[in-house]
This record gives sequence, structure tokens and C-alpha cells, in this order.
Amino acid sequence: MIPITLAEVADVVGGRLHRATGAELVTGPVDFDSRNVGAGGLFVALPGERVDGHDFAAAAHAAGAVAVLAARPVDAPAILVGQPGSTPQTQSRTVLMAMGALAAEVVRRLPALEIVGLTGSSGKTSTKDLVAAVLAPLGETVAPPGSFNNELGHPWTVLRVDRVTRHLVLELAARGLGHIAAQCAVAPPRIGVVLNVGSAHLGEFGSPEAVAAAKGELVESLPAAARGGVAVLNADDRRVAEMASRTSARVLAFGVHACEADVRAEEVELDELGRPRFLLVGPKGEADVALRLVGAHQVSNALAAAAVGFELGAEPEQVADLLSEAVPASRWRMEVTERPDGVTVINDAYNANPESMRAGLEALAAIAGRDRRGWAVLGGMGELGETSAAAHAEVGRLAARLGVRQLLAVGPAGYQAGYGKESMVVPDVATALEVLHERLRPGDVVLVKASRSAGLERIAAGLLADTGGTDAPEGAR
Repeated sequence: MIPITLAEVADVVGGRLHRATGAELVTGPVDFDSRNVGAGGLFVALPGERVDGHDFAAAAHAAGAVAVLAARPVDAPAILVGQPGSTPQTQSRTVLMAMGALAAEVVRRLPALEIVGLTGSSGKTSTKDLVAAVLAPLGETVAPPGSFNNELGHPWTVLRVDRVTRHLVLELAARGLGHIAAQCAVAPPRIGVVLNVGSAHLGEFGSPEAVAAAKGELVESLPAAARGGVAVLNADDRRVAEMASRTSARVLAFGVHACEADVRAEEVELDELGRPRFLLVGPKGEADVALRLVGAHQVSNALAAAAVGFELGAEPEQVADLLSEAVPASRWRMEVTERPDGVTVINDAYNANPESMRAGLEALAAIAGRDRRGWAVLGGMGELGETSAAAHAEVGRLAARLGVRQLLAVGPAGYQAGYGKESMVVPDVATALEVLHERLRPGDVVLVKASRSAGLERIAAGLLADTGGTDAPEGAR
């Protein structure tokens, strides 16, 4: 966080000082968790469904926080925003808007900060982690942990920067039109990356065209080419490629299959653990990449990261080396662990949509090959609206086409409707673990995948707990 007085904060967020002179200086972290606010920090008091941050204001101040950003008076120095007597929901929105205003002011005071915005229906977090890995050696880089990309995570991440930060990498998510545009208004990116337009959140958007409209808000927010704006677009995705007409920024295309792409992969192959190797070809030359990440879909993610790296001054060999060194940085995303008995567990349980399900099943098939038995342990995919039944059945059909030998559905998702052969359906995680403990044999490969609400990471943890394995991210081994 850059140093800023409470009076300046109050002016920026439209708040009023409470038990403070305004001369107090914020120099530490801005955080909504009172346990993480140290000396010089600013504690953000958010009302929640079960816990109200205002109840921890005094404790945060005692721990060193300069003041509290609050929606009502607290027993500590504070900046108060909003109207007295408003509902907890209104208070929460008001405090979040104040966080966004403060984040925008921090960005305004750091004109040399390079901001990279990244969006897509799937692969955002993995690609964000790769971009951060490529940029870190080029200068101090800030990126959100995991998928912290919502109306709280976005300003929270921006407020991590300080005067030595060179790169800010932001993962932009949307649950409706206008969401990404609002995030870009807080921290305007110079470089915008669009990965894909898929089926995630179709239940909220209604159609792929509406998803594309929302994702395209990123490229519409970029500065013109004359002012350095760059749109990094996936040439393999038609809806993304068409976004070139929606921006005045310079377009840098990447792709695995598009031979005309500026940044592309050639000679792609997978090793025995499903890790891609390829020749990275870009405007500055070419270099060999051997990813430690699992799945052919990671090639496209790596190309997007490479394009950003090239744009910010990295050379091909440097980018290739950094991509080859990168390991999973966010939990429960294609974490591959081999148990002592030879069973391989692929924990990709953080989230799921039809596109990421395809990627996970293809990785399972690649690792299992012809000689090992593959298990697809799948929970439901959420937020698909009227397409849900058809989408789940299609994933079942895909598993069958890929030769996945066992399908274990956790909950009534409907994968078995498309699988077309013997499958098992169990009601919950505990029953799934019972089946797997009974039926797994050495050499089997198990993919665990579902939408976050299903909590299937507990299955992966249970499979590893009794064998000396771990569910911590470590890449394939």
C-alpha cells in the first residue's frame, strides 16, 4: 500500500472521519480480515451473513491498524461511509464501493504501473498464475491468490501494490453485463487477455453471445494502440478472435491451431503424465517449452502468458524457461499426485464447466493411456441453466469416447445418461470414498472434478490421506 493520510482516504471515498484527526498515515495492508491487518494498516469492516467485521474494529486497532473503513460508528478511529440505519446488505455494498474508490486512487498515483487484465470462461486462474510467473523476474509483480476475482477480491488485490510494484495482474470475472467494465474502471489495464468464451455461467447470461459481450468489455476498456493498448486474443476461439473489431488497441493473437497467430505452439506432444512439450514461436523468435502443468489445455494458457511476457520485454528463451519451471500456484487445479501403491490422483476439484471438464477428461485419458484404468469421479456443474441436463450428458458421452473405463457420479448430475455403459452414482462424498477405497487397484488413475459447491476436493484428500500422499499443489511427479 502506498502511504496515504486518513483525510485523503476520507476525501477519496466520500467518507467522514470518526475519532481521528485525518493526519494519521496508512502505510500497511488494507484488509477485511482483522487478523491480517498489522501496523499502519487499514481494516475494512464488512457485514457478513454470519460475522460482522464491525465487531472486530477495536481488536484490529489494538493490533496496529491506523483506522477502520466502516459503515457505522465503531470503537476505534474510522472513516465512515454510507447512511446510518441502512441494511447490512447496503452497508456491505457501500464499503465495497469505498474500497474500489480507494483502489482507483492508488492506481492513479502510480502512473508507471503496468496493469494486465485477464478474463475467459475457463482457465483464468491457471493463466493468471503463469502470467505472474513470467513477469516476476522482470519486476515486482502483484497478482491475486487463487480465484480472488470478485467485487471484494479485485480492489483487495489492487491495494496490495506499492511504489516498487511494476506489474499488477488481475483476474476479471463477470456474473452479468457491466461487471468487467466496472473492474476495469477501478484499475484500467493496458494489456487485456481474453482466453475463451464457453458455457460457464450460461444460466446467468443466457447465451454464449451474452457471455462474449461481457468478456469483450475488457478489450473495449483498453487504451488505443497509439497509447500502448494491447489486446491479447485467442485466435483458436472464434468469439474471442471477433473481439478484435471491438477494440482500438493493437491485437496480439495467440493460438495452438491458428497458424497465423503471432504467438503459437508447434510440435505439441504430451509425456506419460500428460504434461505438454512444444515449440514456442513468437515475434522475437522461438524456444522449447516443457510444462510441469498437466493437460493439453495448458498449452493455450501458456501461450497467453508468453504473449504478455513478450509485450513487457521478455525474450523467448527467458519466457520458455519460466514457463517450464512453473508449478501449480493455486490449489485443486490439475494437481497430480502418485500414491505409493501406484494410484495416480488428479485433483481438479476447484470448479467445473463443460470446457474444463473436457480438458480434465482428456488429461485423464492421456495419463491412463491404454494400459491403466481411468476413473472419472465427477460432481455436478453449476450455473448452466436450461442447458444443464444436456451438458452433463455430453460430458458422459465424452468420457465414453475417450475410453474412460469407470465413471463415478457424485450426486444426481446426469453424466450416466450419456456414458452409455456401466457407471455408478453415489449420493455423497463419504459414499464415493467407500467405493473408491474398495475398488481402486494399483496403477489406476483417478480424476476428481466438479463445481466448487460440490466439495469434491475432500475425495482427493481422502484418497491421499491414508497413503502418505498430499493434496497440496506440487505438480505431477
